[in-house]
Amino acid sequence: MKKIIVTFIIVLVSQLGMAQDAFKQDVLKVLKASGSAAQMEMAKDQVMGSIPEDKKADFAKDFDASLPSLYDKMAKVYMEIYSHDEVKQMLKFYESPVGKKMTEKASELTKRNMAAAQEWGMELQGMMMKYMQ
Repeated sequence: MKKIIVTFIIVLVSQLGMAQDAFKQDVLKVLKASGSAAQMEMAKDQVMGSIPEDKKADFAKDFDASLPSLYDKMAKVYMEIYSHDEVKQMLKFYESPVGKKMTEKASELTKRNMAAAQEWGMELQGMMMKYMQ
């Protein structure tokens, strides 16, 4: 009887582990489909500007090697906030025409939004100066 119970528990735990793996894989697909990878490339490109030329290749290699750890951390956050079913629905959206367009335009949108934020920041500085005098 103990063997049956132990076997049942082992099967149950392994099923739970496989379900968690599937959930994580779906979250990682959402991260990729949502344009998060493209944003990381943009961040890399920005940082590369401050790295000396002779060290850029090594930095790029280290940066790329650090991404799986970041994506694992991001996946954990998604898995705490969203259910697996919600993540599956996100995947359906990102596979739709408008979802694909969002992914394709993510880096352009980020660049334009950054420019708009910088412009606004300059306006904000002027406003702050008015009140600091």
